[in-house]
This record gives sequence, structure tokens and C-alpha cells, in this order.
Amino acid sequence: MQNKRVGLLGKVYLAIVLVILYLPIFYLVYYSFSSGKTMEKFGRFSLVHYRVLATDTRMIQIVINTLIIALLASLIATIIGTLGALVIKRTRSRQQRQVLLSLNNVLMVSPDVLIGASFLIFFTVLGLRLGFISVLLSHIAFSIPIVVLMVLPKLNEISPTLADAAADLGATPWQTLSRVTLPAITPGILAGYFMAFTYSLDDFAVTFFVTGNGFTTLSVEIYSRARQGINLEINALSTVVFLVSLALVIGYYFISRHAGRHNRTVTVKEGDVQ
Repeated sequence: MQNKRVGLLGKVYLAIVLVILYLPIFYLVYYSFSSGKTMEKFGRFSLVHYRVLATDTRMIQIVINTLIIALLASLIATIIGTLGALVIKRTRSRQQRQVLLSLNNVLMVSPDVLIGASFLIFFTVLGLRLGFISVLLSHIAFSIPIVVLMVLPKLNEISPTLADAAADLGATPWQTLSRVTLPAITPGILAGYFMAFTYSLDDFAVTFFVTGNGFTTLSVEIYSRARQGINLEINALSTVVFLVSLALVIGYYFISRHAGRHNRTVTVKEGDVQ
């Protein structure tokens, strides 16, 4: 009886948390379909703000900038993060492995404001002009630890016997990596890419410090326009960004489920062989 009561309280608490988190988002989405100009009163249902958004050439260019940054940063971070996870996995010394993991997690636990200020100082010292390159490098840097944390658990799930079997069959280290290891950790690589893409797409704090005149991203533009007053075009834009982020999260969920089924299948087959 007590366990049921605790379970019920847990569900109620979770429901309250979800309502607190998502109610403001749904409120914003709701008013994006209003024909009015403010969120004081809902007018008739209309897509006027989405049409205005579609004809806003500056916003379209900012969307393109944001997507280019997110795609490039997540791709480069996925490559570097996957290689980093392989290096950490193959480090024989446990102490060295823990040091590498700690260094990898520094950007994950550090405040975004501190990271953004650090990048700003770093680029200023180097004399690098703030703009596309500075934003891209910053997004790559904070996305790499995310990819490592996504890929490393998949590497730990691989049975050591797979690599040994490939070596016994005459496979070179490169063939073992390309035909055994990488296919086995592909779900983790894809999940890392999606997570890095989402972080890059939504990042504000770091981007705010390292962006320059003539170049900006969606998060910084939304912040700048919101400071000038309520504009329901921002609601429409935020709705689009929210839906894109939601689609990426759903994609990550299905990738994780597929990875779980794949690992269970491999485990069952190995047990049958033994």
C-alpha cells in the first residue's frame, strides 16, 4: 500500500513539473495563431504571423545562418567526439582514462556564461574577428563533450570478443574499426549528432558572447527582438524552433530504442553460440 502511495505521489509530482515546464511553451504556441498583435487577448485563428515570418528576409537569412552553424558544428563535433571516445576507450590506464573523462566533462559542468566569456577573451587575444568562424568554433567546442558522452557508453557495450574474432579472421585494425566497431556504435554516433545539433540550434549564452556585427543566430535574434517589445512573429518563430527541437528529441528516442533492440539481439546470438 505504501509503495502504491509513493508511486502515485511520484506521478503527481512528475505531472506538476511537466505542466510548469510546458504550459508557458503551449501558451506561446497558442498565441502564435492569433490575429492580434499582443498576447493580451486572443483574436481569431490566423496564420498571419507565420506569413509575415515567411516574408521576413532578414529572419530567413538568420535561419540559414543558424542551420549552417548547427549542421557544420554537429558534424565536425561528431567526428572529433567519436575519435575522442575511441581514444578514451583504448586508454589502458584507468587513471589516465579518468583524467580524459574529467577534461571532457569540463565544458559540460561549466556555466555557459563562463564558457562564452572565455571564448570571447580567447578570440580577442588571437585577434580573430567575431562572426561566423568564432561562433562555429565555439559550437564545435561545447558539442564535442556531448558526442563523447553519447558514443562512449555504446563502446562499453561492445563485447571484446567481436574485435578478437575479427582479428582471428585476419582483419586489420582499420577493417575492425570500420566494419565492426563503427557499425556497432552507429546509434550512439547518430544520437550524439542529433544532440549536438539541438544544443547548437538552441544555444544562446555562448553565442551571445562570440557573435559579431553582421552575423547572428536565431537565439540571439529572438532575444534582441523580445527586448524591443512583444511581437507575435517571435511566437511563430519560437513555435517553429520548438517543433524542430521536438522532432530531434523524438528521433533520438527512436534511435535509442533501436540501439537497445540491436544490443539485445546481439547478446542473444552470442549466448546461442556459446
